[in-house]
Amino acid sequence: MLNSCAALVKVNAYLDSRGQTTKNHVRNLGVILESNLSFNSHVKAVTKSAYYHLKNIARIRCFVSSQDLEKLVHAFITSRVDYCNGLLTGLPKKTIRQLQLIQNAAARILTRTRKSEHITPVLRSLHWLPVIFRIDFKVLLLIYDL
Repeated sequence: MLNSCAALVKVNAYLDSRGQTTKNHVRNLGVILESNLSFNSHVKAVTKSAYYHLKNIARIRCFVSSQDLEKLVHAFITSRVDYCNGLLTGLPKKTIRQLQLIQNAAARILTRTRKSEHITPVLRSLHWLPVIFRIDFKVLLLIYDL
């Protein structure tokens, strides 16, 4: 462990002398991977993008049919939340909760429900699994196909 740390310090010093810097995260296939694999940057980016699109969808919902509204939500929100979510298995509940809040907001826009109403019946009426179960389902599906 000490040798790898020393080697990393040497590499960083070499890159700094060349005007290059190292990063703590990289993007590969749309997923932001951090050096500690916490996926906080990835979840933050998905959350930011999803809320931007949800705000725009909410603005036009009175001009669009409910079927088209559902298609927009699936295209812009659900697909982003579900993309590579098998990587998110085992993350803390705090991190997964941010993605669940996106799904809840999308469901509320689709069904025009208030925040005071409980979300579980709304998700059930849309036939949507909560995010944590979607992650588990994806992992189990991948394992089953093996």
